[in-house]
Amino acid sequence: GNGNKDFYDVSLVDGYNVPLNITAEGGTGDCRAAGCVADLLSSCPASLIVADNQGRVIACRSACDAFKFPEYCCTGDHDTSDTCPPNQYSEVFKAACPTAYSYAYDDATSTFTCTDANYTITFCAQN
Repeated sequence: GNGNKDFYDVSLVDGYNVPLNITAEGGTGDCRAAGCVADLLSSCPASLIVADNQGRVIACRSACDAFKFPEYCCTGDHDTSDTCPPNQYSEVFKAACPTAYSYAYDDATSTFTCTDANYTITFCAQN
């Protein structure tokens, strides 16, 4: 990181498949937990669902990945924070996972900066 600072985040910008959490121990600064421990598979909008061949939901795509529209991908004419606000899909993710990135310009509430910490990254994390 910059000046012994570590920058960390958990992103849903490309989609979601398992709960994940990052916790910092013993550091100073904005050392909050980051991640998504909600079960987004059960609340995934139908148009974003990825299912296996038995029909079980195994992932939830991002709107960018599913539709490829510049306004969802924050590309082209939508490549700034002013022209790429949150959308209906990213807001579903943000409501369930407030400390995770939900779209490209979500850094204000989703990037954490900590100094001299030890980190634990937990896959398949639970509330």
